[in-house]
Amino acid sequence: MSTVLVFCPNLIGDTVMATPTFRALRRGMPGARIVAVVKPGVSATLDGAPWFDDRVLFDPKSVDPASRTAAVLKRLRSERPDVAVLLPNSFRSAWLAWRSGARRRVGYDRGGRGFLLTDRLEAPKDKKGRFEPVPIVGYYAELARRLDCPVDSLRTELHTTASDEQAADRIWNLLGIDESSGVVCLNNGGAFGPAKAWPNDSFAQVARRLAVERGLGVLVLCGPSEREAAREIVALADHPRVVSLADQPMSLGLSKASVKRSMLLITTDSGPRHFAPAFNVPVVSLFGPTHIAWTRTYHPLSLHLSQPVPCGPCQKSVCPEGHHRCMRELTSESVYRAALRLLGEPGSNARDRRGAGRHVGTC
Repeated sequence: MSTVLVFCPNLIGDTVMATPTFRALRRGMPGARIVAVVKPGVSATLDGAPWFDDRVLFDPKSVDPASRTAAVLKRLRSERPDVAVLLPNSFRSAWLAWRSGARRRVGYDRGGRGFLLTDRLEAPKDKKGRFEPVPIVGYYAELARRLDCPVDSLRTELHTTASDEQAADRIWNLLGIDESSGVVCLNNGGAFGPAKAWPNDSFAQVARRLAVERGLGVLVLCGPSEREAAREIVALADHPRVVSLADQPMSLGLSKASVKRSMLLITTDSGPRHFAPAFNVPVVSLFGPTHIAWTRTYHPLSLHLSQPVPCGPCQKSVCPEGHHRCMRELTSESVYRAALRLLGEPGSNARDRRGAGRHVGTC
């Protein structure tokens, strides 16, 4: 039996966008032992998925010695890998793959690491030699194709576990969420930095209108660092059907299960945004400093909103101009109207609506 190491992306959203590649590797090498090398904080994204036989948790800065470089390298060498597939562009991942003893090492020739690879793919560049912004789902899929693993589609895919669903049942009941009348999830913030965030009062305005005008429940998702923002959105919305996870035990599994059972997600360009396409849930995505081309997922039930500004998209985690116009000038009215487009008329099924999946500039 051959062993394949798959070095997974370092971010939640990128990991979701890698799922077509994971699926292709599993289908293309059904008899192989496939081991994911993944960051501890990202690993739960893969819970419930059928692609990997085992996982190795790796974070060189971890407080757990078992997840740091020396221990992980020892573990990887014990696997006696035949192939290593490198989704991150980092030098470290290529070095680990080389030190693991993998005879074949497949990755993009970036960051001066080409000499550590046996199969070097060239990243797309423009005429000036700069890397072109291309959808990451397709970028990753080329790694599977290099190994003659057919890519059936670029559709992203996620799974939940029984414990994820039980946690969602318990907390939704505790919060008094009536799933039968329809629930919209909201997500703000993200690990990238504050530049991606949309103002809390704008989110609150949309939440209140969904509750008052459409009679929907609204659940504000959040990570540990976003609890206060979620609480503020609920307070500003000031409606009993608008609640949040801010004071509940948090997990990626709970967030996945919540998005999975919702009828719409309204989100900034952060990791949970990618949960919606993976569960075929409609999504309104709000873009400011980041370029949509990198993270396009080809989801037919999506609308991408942005406010064009002369300085963007700057790809900066903090607004270098100090005004944050790209997100502040994105109006709650435009977001609410986009939500209605995907929700459809009362009584219609939003998941049957097509013709979305495209970028909409707002004014």
